[in-house]
Amino acid sequence: MPTFLLLALPVLAQDENAAAVERGAYLFAAAGCAGCHTDVESDGPPLAGGRALETPFGIFYSPNITPDRETGIGGWAEADFVRALREGKAPDGSTYFPVFPYTSFTLIADADVSDIWAYMRLLEPVTRENRAHEAAFPFGWRGLLPIWQWLHFEAGPMKADVSAASEIARGAYLVNALGHCGECHTPRGAMGGMDRHRWLAGTEEGPEGGKIPNITPDPATGTGAWSDAEILRVLESGMLPDFDVVGGGMAEVVRNSTSKLTEPDRLAIVAYLRSLPAIENDDAAATQPEF
Repeated sequence: MPTFLLLALPVLAQDENAAAVERGAYLFAAAGCAGCHTDVESDGPPLAGGRALETPFGIFYSPNITPDRETGIGGWAEADFVRALREGKAPDGSTYFPVFPYTSFTLIADADVSDIWAYMRLLEPVTRENRAHEAAFPFGWRGLLPIWQWLHFEAGPMKADVSAASEIARGAYLVNALGHCGECHTPRGAMGGMDRHRWLAGTEEGPEGGKIPNITPDPATGTGAWSDAEILRVLESGMLPDFDVVGGGMAEVVRNSTSKLTEPDRLAIVAYLRSLPAIENDDAAATQPEF
């Protein structure tokens, strides 16, 4: 190999790593990780965990995902990170509770997982012990989780729909994989598995006890009567068609995630939502104030 090429290799490697970190930062925001892994109510350090997530199955506390070696994920290898997102497994082989949305993150493309890891390795380490979950009986038994996975989980990555227009396919990836919108906007069965037949149709029993609206294009109970510009405005600023603003968890999603996306990506989300089957759900109408 010519000498000038050998000299250029370290520079090229640095540029390639910088590009990966930049992509990873964008993908990290698209996945909304800051919201769940920061205990804002207690002024907790960013991404150091401790946020309480109330569910019908108990209270779960998000873990520290900073690169602290003792209390965070600083001792992980990239393969451990991949396994967590792809399989819902911890480095020791135990199964994560599905309050961690690996059922959606499993769909993230390999290259994107690698870029997110490149970004997360550069975050500020914070020493903060993880808090034990307060799960209701018997949902706190990790030994039951492999059975739950067998019933309700299929490992990815996402299989692209080649029949979909590229914009719709991109929107599907942002909504279903990175944005994991189905985790909140899809009804669940008695054991917590998502009802795939009512995808994104909203639910009365959302996280933290609130109603989560129907975002399918049903004209009566979903977003079918909204214009593309109105949906886009919700994603960008949180403003609803009636000029009210979203609250609760959705306000957090807008602040930490959708407002940080590029305009083409927000448009792709709109295109995908428009392509969904319209599902009527009076109990989770998008016009309800809990949005």
